[in-house]
Amino acid sequence: MNISEETNNLIVLSGCSGGGKSTLLDEFAKRGYATVEEPGRRIVRQETEQQGTALPWIDMEAFARRAVAMALADLDNAPDSGWVFFDRGLIDAASALHHVCGDGFLHELKRKHRYNPLVFLTPPWPEIYVTDGERQHDLAAAIEEYERLRRDYSDLGYETIILPKLSVPERANFILGRLD
Repeated sequence: MNISEETNNLIVLSGCSGGGKSTLLDEFAKRGYATVEEPGRRIVRQETEQQGTALPWIDMEAFARRAVAMALADLDNAPDSGWVFFDRGLIDAASALHHVCGDGFLHELKRKHRYNPLVFLTPPWPEIYVTDGERQHDLAAAIEEYERLRRDYSDLGYETIILPKLSVPERANFILGRLD
């Protein structure tokens, strides 16, 4: 697939860690849509299994560089038709990399490697936020990341839509309604 132009079937779920993105992605998979799991969670599992160090709490730059590479591969392998829902994606990874080391790749994404112009953000939701083996940062760090992502998506020309705090099926219906 040529991903140098905007691809309207590729939908990003981004926002605050612990805001329900992965649960929402599962809902879309149950409904028969193509989904792409968050690169960060896949990397943490791989690095943990291999006793690697490209983990956000050990080497954030290496982690972010791996996330960028994985997200580029995810885009390249995405179906050309039908809605494809991404739990995070290239912009999230490039935003993290830019935040950690000032890498300029994020700014290139204004012109290439585009997703649908609507990006759905899960807001901070303290009542459901939990840490786990793959998410070890606290809510304050998650909120800081959320604000950075909101700014970066907007700066890249995406329309960010804050998801209401509804049940998972209602959130999925809300997104599908906005896409129609």
